[in-house]
Amino acid sequence: MEKSPDLIQRINKKYPKMSKGHKLISEYILNNYDKAAFMTALKLGDKVNISESTVVRYSMSLDYDGYPDLQKAIQEMVRNKLTTIQRIEMTSELSKPMVLRSVMKADMNNIRTTIDEINTEIFEDIIDHIYAAKRIYIMGLRSSAPLAQFLGYYLNYILDNVRIVTSGVNDVLEQIIHINSDDILICISFPRYSRKILEAMKFARKKNANIVAITDSLLSPLSEYADNLLVARSDIASFVDSLVAPFSVVNALIVSIGLRKKEEVSELFMELENLWEEYNVYVDKD
Repeated sequence: MEKSPDLIQRINKKYPKMSKGHKLISEYILNNYDKAAFMTALKLGDKVNISESTVVRYSMSLDYDGYPDLQKAIQEMVRNKLTTIQRIEMTSELSKPMVLRSVMKADMNNIRTTIDEINTEIFEDIIDHIYAAKRIYIMGLRSSAPLAQFLGYYLNYILDNVRIVTSGVNDVLEQIIHINSDDILICISFPRYSRKILEAMKFARKKNANIVAITDSLLSPLSEYADNLLVARSDIASFVDSLVAPFSVVNALIVSIGLRKKEEVSELFMELENLWEEYNVYVDKD
């Protein structure tokens, strides 16, 4: 499926010859794309007083495989434009009894799409660069911060040169001031993208560091500065960012790097288990 700007082009190209019902759908999408992006075909049809089947035929008339593909195209158009208020408003379109299933199905679809689209050669190349780097800087801000913390937490067990860049007392650029060509900067950001992430990437590029981006699309602004880019889908079903697929990709990075140092990691965790038991860190199973 092609990206969202193409959706507008398709509508504009075919609009003059569209039926009255199809024109009503087009006008609603163009004027209310933030709401239409998360409507079912039935709900969209109700909004313009036409049948669900007409909405499906409309999707196919625009050369999409069906309504789900059209919906994805609309979502791409609005992903980085939605404010939190707009996200909350569009959540009202979800039926309360269906929230659990809708959100979980959206997360499952994000993982499936990520599996289909991710470039395994780039993934392996990133592992090589991480393993070879003198220092590893990991940066994720705002809603992406937990991803960076998770990646940094486990890599710190495996490697001894990991630094997590946070939005704390020090400016993020101060935290990477010593970055150079021997280092790698892993930046994680999803809509709405953080300006500080882009500033850090631009700074690291000037210092000739290797830059990895984990983001939602090849059209993400992070792609401008990244040497390697991993795409993990994060299509949202509400005002909350879906980070299930990104977490899965991060988890795969951790496991792959751990396998490179399997013996050392095994010895480390044996030592940690003894330490945890000695200091009663975890609750006993009995």
